[in-house]
Amino acid sequence: MQMMGRADGSGRLGWYSRSALIAVAMAAGSSMPAWAQVSQTISGPPIQVTPFVAEPGVPLVTINPGTVGPVQDGSGSSSGTGSSGTSSTSGSDALNTLLGQSWGVTAVNEAEALGVNPSAVAATCVLESGCTNAGINGTATGAFQMQPAAFQDGLATALAANPSLASQIVQGSAGMSDPATEAIAASGYLMQANTALTNAGDSNPTVLDARGYYEFGPTAGGNLAMAPSTALMSAYISPAAMSGNNISATETVGQWQAAVSSRIGNAASQSLLS
Repeated sequence: MQMMGRADGSGRLGWYSRSALIAVAMAAGSSMPAWAQVSQTISGPPIQVTPFVAEPGVPLVTINPGTVGPVQDGSGSSSGTGSSGTSSTSGSDALNTLLGQSWGVTAVNEAEALGVNPSAVAATCVLESGCTNAGINGTATGAFQMQPAAFQDGLATALAANPSLASQIVQGSAGMSDPATEAIAASGYLMQANTALTNAGDSNPTVLDARGYYEFGPTAGGNLAMAPSTALMSAYISPAAMSGNNISATETVGQWQAAVSSRIGNAASQSLLS
């Protein structure tokens, strides 16, 4: 190592290495240029990396810069630029209530297996029990508060449409107290409602249209769905049904529909079937 010396203030000679002198010079402010990171502004969209070897089994997706992707928003509808922007089977507050139950996902899968809008099933249990297993109320039972005859009819309709659901039901009268089994029966009953309303001239039965069928039976339900909003409810349902559902003598069809819609929100206007 080459050494260089100097005389310090005492007259003694000090020894320093070349590297030490360079360090001192840099610390003191050398004329050597300093390099630093320089920020850059991107002009236009970032460059997309296009793979030249696709992974087996994975589709190659190309995203054009500036377009909106098909990402589902919280309402269940696409945030893309579709023709309507909404779906006849969009999400709903009622559906969120149903999915909050331990059996909710099962009920949704059952409805979809039958082609029934899950929000229609959800709205039904919200109106009947708040989607809780309410037990027996008179002769009606469970989260969907179904009468025995309606339960059996709905279950038969559902199993005829999709026999594979038979493996998911609780057999016998205990099935009426099992929410997932009763959801199958309720879906089947809503399928019956859709057929009856369509035959009555309702070209696109909604969840609200089907409510009268579910609550008051086929005849009254079909009439209510086609009735003018100014008509009195008393023209279509019996005094016993009015009393049992807290419907006054002066309540109109439109007022009853508004009350139902206020409880199930945007599910009311959705199509009955998916």
